[in-house]
Amino acid sequence: MADLFDSLPDAGPSRSAMPDGPRPLADRLRPRQLSEVLGQETALGPDAPLGTMLAAGQIPSLILWGPPGVGKTTIARLLAREAGLHMVEISAIFAGVADLKKVFEDARQRRRAGQGTLLFVDEIHRFNKAQQDGFLPHLESGLITLVGATTENPSFELNAALLSRAHVVVLRRLGAEALEQMLARAEAELGTELPLAPEARAHLLAMADGDGRSLLNMAEVIASWKLGAPLDPKQLGQRLQQRAANYDKSGDGHYNLISALHKSVRGSDPDAALYWFARMLEGGEDPRFLARRLTRMSVEDIGLADPQAQAVCIDAWQSYERLGSPEGELALAQAVIYLALAPKSNAAYVAYKAARALAKKTGSVPPPKHVLNAPTGLMKDQGYGAGYAYDHDAEDGFSGQDYFPEGMARPDLYQPVDRGFERDLAKRAGYFARLRARRQDG
Repeated sequence: MADLFDSLPDAGPSRSAMPDGPRPLADRLRPRQLSEVLGQETALGPDAPLGTMLAAGQIPSLILWGPPGVGKTTIARLLAREAGLHMVEISAIFAGVADLKKVFEDARQRRRAGQGTLLFVDEIHRFNKAQQDGFLPHLESGLITLVGATTENPSFELNAALLSRAHVVVLRRLGAEALEQMLARAEAELGTELPLAPEARAHLLAMADGDGRSLLNMAEVIASWKLGAPLDPKQLGQRLQQRAANYDKSGDGHYNLISALHKSVRGSDPDAALYWFARMLEGGEDPRFLARRLTRMSVEDIGLADPQAQAVCIDAWQSYERLGSPEGELALAQAVIYLALAPKSNAAYVAYKAARALAKKTGSVPPPKHVLNAPTGLMKDQGYGAGYAYDHDAEDGFSGQDYFPEGMARPDLYQPVDRGFERDLAKRAGYFARLRARRQDG
């Protein structure tokens, strides 16, 4: 019985024996064995996850996580051949519940005949929770070996129950060396060298941005041009549109880049901070989101070491709102530089979190009575306000009274650092601590 989504045969002819036809270059160059896969040594090497699984002769269910064009589909097909499993391919974009039921029924018939099934699900993160849960009994029974492919972080997009039954294998974007090897294979397949100057060849690899499929598609287009002389980078750029950066404003790339920007600012590296800031803008990020996050950085990582940092961010945010893009983005860039070079302190942030934790722990314990107002006679009779010392009437304008709940040991929440303006605050805090100790001792 034919499957609803028929796969490639378990074993195919050699590339040279394949029938001629209008097949894209990327398909013609698809590796026929795992040793031909480029750029994924960390997953396929002898001591890598897939390498050790193959050596043990067992392929468990897998989630292949990586950017586009790094070989997820190819690896799944080759794993099926290595394990002697019949492969069925579906896409979570197009498949529904009825399609999955038919796949599972065909797998049952195949198992009765002694044949196992590897089910490859492209874009598996697009299945909803109920659809993902539908795989679980079939994984547990061994009816199918699931290989899911996703460009999104599985921790966020896949159910915990599904993740607990599958190994996550991370595939990397292809580096320059792997892309160059792929380009050499393309030229061998095409029977000609691409008409590119060395600088243009390097530019082509950069345009691919780690995506092997994109590189091969561009190479096929270039090979069709009738040129009298090799192209330079500018000429190549005029003929080929720059590939958009791999950036999803609501996906993993978004969180990775804002994390890189935040940590570059925290690490006082203005060049790296500007780079990640620019990367996000080039990816289409909303500058207002960046303005908000920069302001957050100013209060979390700089704080009172430079109180002006927050004002710089608010001013930059307002400048962007008045100027719009692209002029207003320069104001945000200036804020990035200022934050990166400002003295750093998270003392206020740490003190705030400690205060929240202490407040949660102590619950509804009341303030000491001497700090409570007593507008009625009854409240005065209860001791409200008794013994309160008005600080402006005290020597040095400081009474040294205890304002924590009665019986609570005084916590040390705010511990300023010896950097920037907070160095002065540390001196003030120390002065008041010494004076408080003297006043409370009598």
